[in-house]
Amino acid sequence: MITSDVVVVGASAGGVEALKEFASSLPADFPAAVLVVLHVPATGTSVLPQILDRAGPLPARHARNGDTLESGTILVAPPDHHLVVYDHAVTLSRGPKENGHRPAVDVLFRTAARVLGSRVAGVVLSGSLDDGAAGMVAVTLRGGHGVVQDPDEALHSSMALAALEAAPGCLSLPVGKIPAHLVAHFADRPVAAEPPASPLMEAESAMAKIDMKALNDPERPGRASGYSCPDCAGSLFEIEEGGLRRFRCRVGHAWSPQSLAAEQSASLEGALWMALRALEEKAAFTLASSRRARDQGRELTAGRFEDDAGDVQRAAAIVRDLIATLDVGSAYDALDAAEQAT
Repeated sequence: MITSDVVVVGASAGGVEALKEFASSLPADFPAAVLVVLHVPATGTSVLPQILDRAGPLPARHARNGDTLESGTILVAPPDHHLVVYDHAVTLSRGPKENGHRPAVDVLFRTAARVLGSRVAGVVLSGSLDDGAAGMVAVTLRGGHGVVQDPDEALHSSMALAALEAAPGCLSLPVGKIPAHLVAHFADRPVAAEPPASPLMEAESAMAKIDMKALNDPERPGRASGYSCPDCAGSLFEIEEGGLRRFRCRVGHAWSPQSLAAEQSASLEGALWMALRALEEKAAFTLASSRRARDQGRELTAGRFEDDAGDVQRAAAIVRDLIATLDVGSAYDALDAAEQAT
């Protein structure tokens, strides 16, 4: 039965267990369509639909372009494709990644909120960092309902905590109790005027669908942040919606503060490993050159090479110590401080 009511569900680390329990608690006559994004690698296959299909009474499968929203069904985003809601159906897109992910939780939540407004219920389950927070803000701004897995129960509580902080009106429940709560919500939902989708929500939803007009618009949402996009090295623009700060580059890659900080830490570590490799190679070269010079009786030259090798080895030791003490949390603190300063 085609429905306008939809539950959008997002999860990441530890999400398979939470999704299984969620699916097992859904009643056979669940009154809404269920759309699921689990952050998965772009390569390979996903067996999540089979897992959810066996876990509970509702049929589950990977979404296909043009699938309609039918109550009592579960559609799962396939690897390397955003799950995008339009009208009363879905489409798949290889649009820009958000927080380094495709499929991305925020894309599903935002596009569903844009089209269906108060008929959307967003559910954030176990996961790391703050993916889903921006999507939950979009859901609640359009009059939708937000629920998160009890952070004390989640294997990874970061996503739930971030959603609660970004959208304080969300409820926190054990995952097994969320389906019954949603049934009651859809049965008792009052009919009320919905706030319109913001121009930012419209633009970001269009970017997810690779709308060239939106991607080529010279007027970018937000203001220049001074940061670079980890995906393409382009300039990031700082945007704000519902009190939540985020970042998006010219070609559409989007980043939350925690995800950007984590990616910056990963990039920094990579740069340090490259520096260490260059230093180790130089140390090996100068030591070999010193040995050859000494074999040829050129003691002065050999001593100079040895001195150079010592300097390089000391620099390499400093870089090793930096790698060993690199703290992702310090990157979060640095980004927060920079944001507050602006």
